[in-house]
Amino acid sequence: MNFKSFVTSPRLEHNAFLALLVAVTLAFVWILQPFGGAVFWGAVIAIVFAPIQMRLLRRWPRRPTLAALATLSLVVLLVVLPLTLLTGMLVKEGAALYQRVQSGETNFVRYFEQVVSVLPAWLHDLLEHFGLTDLKELQARITDAVGRGSQMIATYVYSVGQNALDVVVGFFVMLYLAFFLLRDGASLTRRIRAAVPLEPEHRRQLAEKFITVIRATVKGNILVAAAQGALGGLAFWFFGIQGALLWAVLMGFLSLLPAIGAALIWLPVALYFLVTGAIWQGVTLILYGVLVIGLVDNVLRPILVGKDTQMPDYLVLISTIGGMAIFGINGFVIGPVIAAMFMAVWDLFGTAREAAAAEPPVDDARP
Repeated sequence: MNFKSFVTSPRLEHNAFLALLVAVTLAFVWILQPFGGAVFWGAVIAIVFAPIQMRLLRRWPRRPTLAALATLSLVVLLVVLPLTLLTGMLVKEGAALYQRVQSGETNFVRYFEQVVSVLPAWLHDLLEHFGLTDLKELQARITDAVGRGSQMIATYVYSVGQNALDVVVGFFVMLYLAFFLLRDGASLTRRIRAAVPLEPEHRRQLAEKFITVIRATVKGNILVAAAQGALGGLAFWFFGIQGALLWAVLMGFLSLLPAIGAALIWLPVALYFLVTGAIWQGVTLILYGVLVIGLVDNVLRPILVGKDTQMPDYLVLISTIGGMAIFGINGFVIGPVIAAMFMAVWDLFGTAREAAAAEPPVDDARP
């Protein structure tokens, strides 16, 4: 092929267009990167609340803007305002706990000393062998950890204060994007599906899987977290444990990890009750944690998450932990979505290979 035929060949034009497509897409992602979290949650809000938008559109078929505004108002009332109030209460509770630790009213070393004093001799010797019974060293470690934690919190608060404008802008970008995705989401989805270079059936299955997993993950995990956090906080309040709201939020956050989440908070407290002689409190909290808090996880999560995503619990757990390790708080959605798409793509690939193997071979012999 000579140079003239090469520069005018359709193959070169095709490759150049693909390169331009990739370059422009990467540049667009780079531009959105400063508001990546806002864009991500704007899209998640639109996907989760799309059924409400469609229901309102059936009532107001010629007013998509009004339907999107009404849906967005529900988002603000049901999600944004409660989270804002909860965050304010949590900051106040965390500050009060920090003050109690600094003043010595809450002394974790004393709690540890009470536990160590009632341990059997063999377990005490084992802890001593690993240097875990040196209370002075433990006090120093806790003091250092509290100091570093307080410094980290102060730095974070200062950073939030300095970047308050970015936070406000990101918040309004999220709501702004969610509004247009709610209003124009159906047409945008059709254009994306048409542009994806896959077979129509594969496009449909992957799109349905993507939307289903996001809705199930967000709604299921949030409902489970809210239920487990509320039940755990109620138990801590009943037993007179200081900072019940703070521990409730921590249990709700940790409940994003299936099976083991909330137990990381209530189980050590129950064991502390047992080893310090508060037998009925410890037994009651264990029974309550297993039969009530654990039942929420064992009943609601398979119904709200596993049933729709069709993923086993161990895969949900691993993908959630991995997603949060890489993407932060956004990872509790991104991780399971990636895992579900991985399973869906390989399932489509296996199905296509089985269909190809079942087809009769083509006879290329010529007469």
